[in-house]
This record gives sequence, C-alpha cells and structure tokens, in this order.
Amino acid sequence: MQDNLNKYLTEIKFLHQQQLYRKPITYIPISATKVLKDNEEFLMMASNNYLGLTHHPQVKKAAIKAIEKYGTGSGGSRLISGSHILFAKLEQALAEFKSTEKALVFNTGYMANVGTISALTNNNDYIISDELNHASIIDGCRLSKAKTLIYRHKNMTDLENILKNLPYSHTKLIVTDSVFSMDGDIAPLDEIAYLAHKYNALTMVDDAHATGVLGKGHGSVEHFHLQGKIDIQLGTLSKALASEGGFVAGKKILIEYLINKARSYIFSTALTPADIASSLEALSLIANDNSLVDKLYDNISYVQDLFQQNNIDINLTTPIVPIIVHSNEKALQIAQKLYEKHIILSAIRPPTVPQNQSRLRLAISASHTQEDLNFVITELIKLL
Repeated sequence: MQDNLNKYLTEIKFLHQQQLYRKPITYIPISATKVLKDNEEFLMMASNNYLGLTHHPQVKKAAIKAIEKYGTGSGGSRLISGSHILFAKLEQALAEFKSTEKALVFNTGYMANVGTISALTNNNDYIISDELNHASIIDGCRLSKAKTLIYRHKNMTDLENILKNLPYSHTKLIVTDSVFSMDGDIAPLDEIAYLAHKYNALTMVDDAHATGVLGKGHGSVEHFHLQGKIDIQLGTLSKALASEGGFVAGKKILIEYLINKARSYIFSTALTPADIASSLEALSLIANDNSLVDKLYDNISYVQDLFQQNNIDINLTTPIVPIIVHSNEKALQIAQKLYEKHIILSAIRPPTVPQNQSRLRLAISASHTQEDLNFVITELIKLL
C-alpha cells in the first residue's frame, strides 16, 4: 500500500511543479451570480448557469414542493424502484422540447454520453469524433468496442475523407459537441448532417452547452433547423436547466434500446424528486419565455462590444469566452489577481485543454448586470 501511496504523492508533487494541481473552491451561493467566500461577496464568472435559473423563485419552489410531496430520494435504480412519476413528466417534456419521439434521463451528462456511446456501438462499428469533444464523449469511445477515428476540429474535409474510406454498410456514428465547452465555438451541424446522410452514418450531438442557449433555447438542432435529421441528441440538466442530470432524446426504438443496454442508466440509483421537479420547471420557463435567452444574448453582445472598444478582436457566438494566454503560470496569475478583486473566473489548464493552450474561461449569464460585466472586462483587460 505504501508503495502505491508514494507513487500517488510523486504524481501530486509533479502536478504542483507543472502548475497543474487543482482543487475545489468552496463557497456559499447567494444569487445566480454572487457567492460568499470567507464572509466576502464575490462575482461568479465561471458558472455554466447560463440563464440564472438556479435561484429563480419558481424553480426553487418546484424543488421544495417535490420534496414535501415525494421525499428526498428515489431509493433505487430506474428499473427497480426509482422511477417516480416526475421522471415520466420530464422525459415527455424533454422529447417535446427537442422535437423527438422519446427521451431518457440519466444521472449526469457524463453518464449519458458514456452509457449511450458504449451501448450503441460494437467491435464491427466505427465512431468518428471531433478532436475537441468533451471528456465524457472520449471516455464513451474508450469504453465502446468500436474503432474510434478522430477528425480535426470542425474540419469537414477531414471528416469526409474518413467517412469515404469506411464500409458503407457498417454502423458509423459521428459524434460532436454542438457548443465546445472550452472554446465556445459551434459545430457545423448542418454540414455534419449532410455528410452523415451521404455516407450512411448516424449523428449524435451533445447539447450540454447549447440547451437553453442556441436557437430560442431548444439547442443546436433548432438553431440549424435540423429537426428530424439528427439521430441522437444529448443534453444536461445541470447548466441552463439549473439542476442535475443528463438526457438522451431520439426515436422511440433508440430509447427502448438504451433502457435495456446503457449500463450507466441501468446500474445507477435514480435522481431525486427535487432534481427532476426543478428541471421540469426550468424547462417550462425556457419554452414559454424567450426573454431569458434574449437577455443572455444581450449580455453576450455587450461583452463583445466592451472587448472591441479596447481593440481586442473577438467574435462571440455563445456565452463561453476563452482568453488564451498559453502558459499555466500566466493563467493562474491572472485568475489570482481577479480573485483579489472579488471575481471568480476559471484558469483552464491541461488536460482540460491542449498543452500550451491554457486560458481564462469567462462564462456569461443572463443574470449578470451590465455593471457586473463592465467591472469584469475592465479588470481582465488590465491584466492581459
């Protein structure tokens, strides 16, 4: 045992030396954009709470009501005893929201990706994946028995060159994030759908950072007007939907297959009633109130204008703002100086991003005020 502990200690020391060591930041949330740490108020600029719904009174009320009516936990996996009535309501609402026949809720977006990819492919199949896809997609590919082929980021020529050399009759699954979490750019889903049709491939898109953001909030398929043309839509309940969990939406037969084959679904205790109820309420708010997404994009445009006024050329299409500074040390230094100004902003380093691509990741919320954004961008620009 001691030999193993020494090995782990050596690795921890190496991470410190390379300025790659990470640890959680503990704080008390007091609003959608403010937190308390050491009894002082900080502005949160690192959260994926894109629409600020974590503190929306109707969302909180729905969670409290669910606890009072259904209790605090599910008590078992979905296929044993954990499928309380709220699951059926949420899965129906998600299917309608994503314009699909059916949907299935997983415990996290990570588990949705891992479970879906590994269930849908076998050793005779091919997975074709964007090089900057999320770790959960990468791990799903690793767990699958299929052969995984990587295409250059958003490079449709490279994707087509891979597809044209694969057997037409074999199962081929093209997997991509719709909004890339560390760069904020959008996958060319319309071109991917065209190539998939041309080469007889399935399409799978992870809308983790697009649900509640792209289109009128329904995600990338709505954004590109591809309803009925994308086979598998994944998403998370933990970002714009302000709760916890993940989901898959698609054809009825796909969902029935995953219920019986996706191990991360089958062998996990189900989410709590509060998780499901808060997701349902957030989904309803997005579907029925375009002002939430409109406010988010007003803030995105405002931040872009602030950068341009300071002669920084940046083209923002989503709430994710990457400021690439290359070195780990510089990213940490800037994040620390912003922290001293009571701003929490993430310093992103490998392995989350490639070597020499360390960055500050700014996440804009509909709940940020123009005063908040002025303050953050002014302080950030001073340090670049």
